[in-house]
Amino acid sequence: MLAFLGAVICIIASVPLAASRARALPGGADNASAASGAAAASPGPQRSLSALHGAGSSAGPPALPGAPAASAHPLPPVPLFSRFLCTPLAAACPSGGEQGDAALGEREELLLLQSTADRLRQTALQQEARIRADQDTIRELTGKLGRCESGLPRGLQDAGPRRDTMADGPWESPALIVELEDAVRALRDRIDRIEQQELPARVNFSAAPAPAPAVPTALHSKMDELEGQLLAKVLALEKERVALSHSNHRQRQEVEKELGALHDRVAELEHGSSAYSPPDAFKISIPIRNNYMYARVRKALPELYAFTVCVWLRSRSGGTGQGTPFSYSVPGQANEIVLLEAGHDPMELLINDKVCQLPLSLKDNGWHHICIAWTTRDGLWSAYQDGELRGSGENLAAWHPIKPHGILILGQEQDTLGGRFDATQAFVGDIAQFNLWDHALTPAQVLGIANCTAPLLGNVLPWGDKLVEAFGGATKAAFDVCKGRAKA
Repeated sequence: MLAFLGAVICIIASVPLAASRARALPGGADNASAASGAAAASPGPQRSLSALHGAGSSAGPPALPGAPAASAHPLPPVPLFSRFLCTPLAAACPSGGEQGDAALGEREELLLLQSTADRLRQTALQQEARIRADQDTIRELTGKLGRCESGLPRGLQDAGPRRDTMADGPWESPALIVELEDAVRALRDRIDRIEQQELPARVNFSAAPAPAPAVPTALHSKMDELEGQLLAKVLALEKERVALSHSNHRQRQEVEKELGALHDRVAELEHGSSAYSPPDAFKISIPIRNNYMYARVRKALPELYAFTVCVWLRSRSGGTGQGTPFSYSVPGQANEIVLLEAGHDPMELLINDKVCQLPLSLKDNGWHHICIAWTTRDGLWSAYQDGELRGSGENLAAWHPIKPHGILILGQEQDTLGGRFDATQAFVGDIAQFNLWDHALTPAQVLGIANCTAPLLGNVLPWGDKLVEAFGGATKAAFDVCKGRAKA
C-alpha cells in the first residue's frame, strides 16, 4: 500500500512540469530553440529531470505543422522543471515482498506465543499433580504419627485395614524400638528423594514474574516436624525400656539375695546346727563403735497409747557411754522412742523428743535385763533392771500417742528416718530378746522374764529370726540368753 501511494505522488509531481513548458512557448517554431537554449543554459536540472521522465523528455514536444520559424531574438529562459521532487520517496517506499515478510513474522510470533502458552499449561498441570501427591504423603505420615502417639495396640488395630507392624509386639519390647527406627529411616529416605527431585522450570515473562509455589517449603517443614516427633517418641520408648531393664535387674538382684539367704539357711539346717534350736535363741553382736553396723526390725509398729519394751543387753563400751541400744523414728520425728546413754551422762529415755533420765547402769560388761513401761495418760513411766523397779515418773510426752509406720533400729540412733547415724552414739555389745507389748507389764511379769521363770514374747513385736536383719557387719549368732547368762 505504501508503494502504491509513492507511485501516485510521483505521477502527480510530473504533470505540472509539462503544462508549464507548453505555456512558456507561444509558437511551435520557437519551441525547439527555446528548449535548446534552456538546455544549454541549465544542464544540471535538465539532467535530473531526464532521470525522472525518461531519455526523450529533454527535447520537448515535436513542432506543429505550419508554425512560423524561430525568431532571431530568443526569449528569456523559462524553468523547465517543477517544484515537486520525489527523489527520496523511491528509497523509502516498501515493496510487496517486504509486506509478505512482515505478515510471515507476525504468524511465527503468534505460533511461538501459542507454544509457550501450551508449555505453561502443561507445567501448571504437572505442579498440580505433584502438589496432590505431596498432600497424600502428608496425610499418610500424619496417620502413621497418630497411630504411634496412641501408644496402645488397640489404637493401632482400629486404624483400619492397613496393617501396622508396630502393633504386633508389646509396646515396651525391643522389637518395637527396632521397627520404629526402621520407620524413621524410611521416612528419611523418602524426604531425601523428594528433596533431590528438581522443581519444573519457571518461564520468565516481561511482566512481573509469578511467585514461586510455597507448597514444597510447607511440605518439608511438615516432614521435619513429623521426623522430630517420631525421634522423640523413639527416645522416650528407649528410656522406658532402659528404666524397665534396670527395674528388672534390681528385682532380679533382690530375688537372688533372698534365694541366697534361703540357700544358706537350708545348708545350715542340713549340717545340723544343734545349738540353734528355737527361732528366738539368737543375739545381735556389734563388735566396734561405728556408724554402719546395726540391725533393723522389718515389722512396722501400729499406733500405741502405751507400751513395754524388754531387752537383754551386754555392753562392751569400756565405761565411756553405752550408746543407743534402740531407736524408733517416724516421718517428721526422728526421736519418737530412743534409749540412749551418751558419754558419762546417765541413761535417758526420749519420747517425741521429750527426755527423762533413767537410774540404770550397764557398765560392768555383763548381761542385764532392761524393761521400760510407758503410758500416754499423764506420761507415766517405769524403769526395771534385772527384774527390779529402779525408777518411775510422769509428764513424759503426756497424751502423745506413738505414731505408726516408723523404722525400728537396734544399735544406732537415727537423726533422720532410717539413717544418718552418728558413730559417737552407736551401741557396742550384744542385744537379745527384744520384745514389745502394747500395754504396761506388771512387776511380776517383768520379774518372771528377768529370772527366766516365765518367758513371754511381745504381742506387738516378738523376738524372731525372720523379723530382724543385720547390716554393715553386725552378726547374728545362736544364743540362749538364760543358759549363756548362767555360764557367764
